[in-house]
Amino acid sequence: MNMPDMPVNVPVDDPNADTEWNDILRKHGVIPEKPPSPTAELEEVLVQARALAHEHRLEGKDLDELAELEDDEDDDFLEHYRRKRLAEMSTIASSAIYNQVYPLQKPDYSREVTEASSKSYVVVLLTASLSSNAESRILEGLWKAMAEKFGDVKFCQIRADMCIEGYPEKNTPTILIYKDGDIKRQIVTLRELQGTKTSIRDLERVLVSVDAVKPNDLRLSKNPDENEWAQNAKDSADNEDDGSDWD
Repeated sequence: MNMPDMPVNVPVDDPNADTEWNDILRKHGVIPEKPPSPTAELEEVLVQARALAHEHRLEGKDLDELAELEDDEDDDFLEHYRRKRLAEMSTIASSAIYNQVYPLQKPDYSREVTEASSKSYVVVLLTASLSSNAESRILEGLWKAMAEKFGDVKFCQIRADMCIEGYPEKNTPTILIYKDGDIKRQIVTLRELQGTKTSIRDLERVLVSVDAVKPNDLRLSKNPDENEWAQNAKDSADNEDDGSDWD
């Protein structure tokens, strides 16, 4: 008489343990195969990351930096990046059609800002009416530097109370970033940046955050010394008298 198949309770202390008993159970399908070691997976990911970083090690380097690597890198590899940089520089030059700060009048706002943002990013600075507003004075100087540096972005400026009736002085300076007719980001005063210590690098990060400038753009500041000329612009703005195009 054949006995019916009966379930067999197989003792398993730790199904993930490396034991001879567990190997037998895995062989017969009693317990599942042991999952791969997280450490091994992590090592594989790290190896791939290092290989990718090595492959793209010249990304972000300008022509001068590439020239310094002539003794350390393969000539063909360097030439590939030289051509890439020259192509990027050509694209930047051809798209740099603004390169200045555009003063706005309220009747022209829709055409010069909202409609113009269908072609490029438009960044508007609403300044204070009082010369005692230090943040506005600082940002006006930086605005000129940014406009010259990023000529494919249209930088505009208007006194806040001439643009929006009753706009609170305490909310100036205000930055409005437009693209395709919409406001992509609004910054009220410099509190969320660095206050009166706001630098050109802070403004660059804002442009990168809205995709107005790519993170690998060759024009982005690479070290603090590159802010010196922007600081000079700020100092110049602080020394100007109250008479300006925005009054």
